[in-house]
Amino acid sequence: MENIIEISKTQVMMAFIATCIEATARLLNTSYKEVYQRMKNVGLIEHYILPHYEALHSESRENIAEGMVECLKSWEGKK
Repeated sequence: MENIIEISKTQVMMAFIATCIEATARLLNTSYKEVYQRMKNVGLIEHYILPHYEALHSESRENIAEGMVECLKSWEGKK
């Protein structure tokens, strides 16, 4: 019988955040480190991705990346 590894919702959410960062970096043709820093600087992870996790994780990777780029640029423009 196989051992099934269970992961917590927090771990699932952290993996989703990593996916958001990586997909956004690919779309912007830049490094994930730069995108993470930009998101961190404007609070995108804490104030957008985490609170809207349930809605966001049902979207396609392409839609998520496009939305993240739009949101990131908008939030950076407000600073």
